[in-house]
Amino acid sequence: MEYGISARERGKNVYYLINWSPLAPADRWTINARVPSIAGVYEIYWMDERKHLRMLSVGDTHYGGLRTELRRLTDPELSATRQLRQILEDNEIWFRYAPSNSPPVMSDIVWFFRKTYFPENPGVFHSGRYEKIFLQESEPNKLIWVG
Repeated sequence: MEYGISARERGKNVYYLINWSPLAPADRWTINARVPSIAGVYEIYWMDERKHLRMLSVGDTHYGGLRTELRRLTDPELSATRQLRQILEDNEIWFRYAPSNSPPVMSDIVWFFRKTYFPENPGVFHSGRYEKIFLQESEPNKLIWVG
């Protein structure tokens, strides 16, 4: 399966299809072996005590690529805060990604997810190219996560 993002424009709207990679455990060996060093979007989850996935992060990366960013964000030794370090050390961490080499597309995708997951404060902006952004996901795993 080819992972990535495709877009179809209709007037002032865009319809994105994101093909996610399979979910994988976020350990340095898996990331180094499976994740390309190219730009793209990613989601990172942690598994709670009831074996439910919980969103930890959604974002995009340009320079350094997905491999470097996922390693940086999932390594407790590189963690910026004590709270995040504790989550990374105490829980199973999982990730998935979709490559893209378009910064405007990635900003639209990340904005869509953050606006959906965190409607009160998405913290990012879309590209401003479209009035409405629609998104459909295709994924090998039927992911259900707890907010």
